[in-house]
Amino acid sequence: MSKIQHTTSFLDIDNTPRWVVIILDIFIALLALGLAYLIRFDFYTDSKNLAKEWDYIKYSLPFILLLKPVVFYFFKIHKGLVRHTSLEDVKRIFFALLSYSLIISFAGAIRYFFIDGQYILPISIIVVEFLASLLLMIGLRFTVKIIYFEINKPKDEIKSNIIIYGSGVSGLITKRTIEKDPSIHSKVVGFLDDNKKLEGNRLEGTSIFHSSKLGLVIDKQSVTELVVAIQNPIKKNITDIVELCLEKNVTIKRVPKFSNWIDGEFSLNQIRKINIDDLLGRDPINLEIKVVKEQIRDKVILITGAAGSIGSGIAKQVINYKPKKLVLLDQWESGLYDFHNELIAQEISENIEVVIGSVRDYSRMKNLFNTLNPSIVFHAAAYKHVPLMEDNPSESIMTNVLGTKIIVDLADEFKVEKVVIISTDKAVNPTNVMGASKRIAEIYAQSKNEISKTQYVTTRFGNVLGSNGSVIPLFKKQIEQGGPLTVTDAEVTRFFMTIPEACQLVLEAGAMGQGGEIFVFDMGKPIKIIDLAKKMIRLSGLELNKDIEIKISGLRPGEKLYEELLANEENTLPTHHPQILIARNCQTKAGINEKIEELIVLFNGQNNEAIVAKMKQIVPEFISNNSKFSKLDK
Repeated sequence: MSKIQHTTSFLDIDNTPRWVVIILDIFIALLALGLAYLIRFDFYTDSKNLAKEWDYIKYSLPFILLLKPVVFYFFKIHKGLVRHTSLEDVKRIFFALLSYSLIISFAGAIRYFFIDGQYILPISIIVVEFLASLLLMIGLRFTVKIIYFEINKPKDEIKSNIIIYGSGVSGLITKRTIEKDPSIHSKVVGFLDDNKKLEGNRLEGTSIFHSSKLGLVIDKQSVTELVVAIQNPIKKNITDIVELCLEKNVTIKRVPKFSNWIDGEFSLNQIRKINIDDLLGRDPINLEIKVVKEQIRDKVILITGAAGSIGSGIAKQVINYKPKKLVLLDQWESGLYDFHNELIAQEISENIEVVIGSVRDYSRMKNLFNTLNPSIVFHAAAYKHVPLMEDNPSESIMTNVLGTKIIVDLADEFKVEKVVIISTDKAVNPTNVMGASKRIAEIYAQSKNEISKTQYVTTRFGNVLGSNGSVIPLFKKQIEQGGPLTVTDAEVTRFFMTIPEACQLVLEAGAMGQGGEIFVFDMGKPIKIIDLAKKMIRLSGLELNKDIEIKISGLRPGEKLYEELLANEENTLPTHHPQILIARNCQTKAGINEKIEELIVLFNGQNNEAIVAKMKQIVPEFISNNSKFSKLDK
């Protein structure tokens, strides 16, 4: 080991005094000048020609010799770390030599036209000297770089063979970063790419394989680790690759997004294990940016439930469209404080007003509408946890029903342009109090839309990845604690989408809505929760039933085995966006608002059975499942 360190220090020009680097560069420049003359004379000349050339340049030689180090110093050629020579260093050398050649040419022109009719150097010499200097200076640096890395390659046995998914810029930088760190004892054995035209090519001496050959490559090259270096991979492709890697016990990691690189570079410490969020989302959504911008730009936008996962996600999207003012409303003080600080840290908190208050408080909400006069309202405030609302029906009524009613009524009173209500797939054929309360909120908004100039639009979607209280953060926490992972039923399935995806679709649906619609989002295929748990265990590098186990806990009160996006009485109409459909409901039934008023009044009695019974009158398709309220069903 001491021998390697000794050799390294000899080659490490980075630790050599800067003046030594300058002298080496000047020596190379003189060598290039001599080479230029040799080429000029076809590598042969006599003493007579040499004497003639000497008479030609002897008076200019001091200027030539002094000019080059001055130019090199100005361009800071000596500052580059030789063993880490990069494209930036090459550009600096190129422009330094080009500047030197142009100065010599310009000075020669002045001498020719105004002094003695001679150039400082012949044009052919200047051109050849420039090319030779460029080749020799860059060549020296890359030679040192290659020798340094060859000497510092780990002499121990290679611990892991790595294949990089993506042969673009990010993949190449990843390869260099891995090879730059001799301490990890890893070897990049190939690149994987979806482009068939690249198959069989080599990148910096490393073979490129088509992604369909991954299984063969893993077996042949004994691959133990795959690094995803594509910034925005196609979700289906990445999912297939991860499935195969998990099957063959290959560790999967991913390179961070460019925006997270520090000063345009990333270290090996930033390469993280791939997680379930990377797999369940879908390909980027193409929004009608112009339509969304026209709805939001220079208007006052109110977001209720702004501290929650969806509310804060919508706020981050809305900020991009330059509203006149963004009002963030929530009763959760700590969450709203944290979110506002996050916006301040990102320097995007301008024209933002933070309001603490509950949508259940009519006087507080009326003062807010009267003072701030919002044009668009995104209503995301709600109680959403099924088991908790099953035990507390009165609270679900006060927040999900009364809170929505207050926002809807005030929007009409203060002539708000549009209200976009965030609903849930649990409102479809509800089997629990929470889903029924959201369905009642939908019904009230639709009935108000029939008599108001304000447009009331409802958006309905399923589970959101990473949202507060969702299953994925729960599984992550349970894995960290050593398990077990709790799954309610082996057959239970759910729809999933990412927070940004859900919020983008909310904005798009809100912009296209004319009032009265319930927009249903394409949630993709439902996913078995037990399969999700198994995949998360394997992605964590653990083995099911050896390192950690899954426990079936049984369906909780009100839960379904599977979720639906459309009720039996609904059908769908397409929109211009392939991921957004319109659910057509039956007309609002006469007297429905009076029943909703009666439901709200029941809060005062705190009689849960009476409350749920009234909910079932308003929503006849509400059939309780695995609940104490099942006895109320006919």
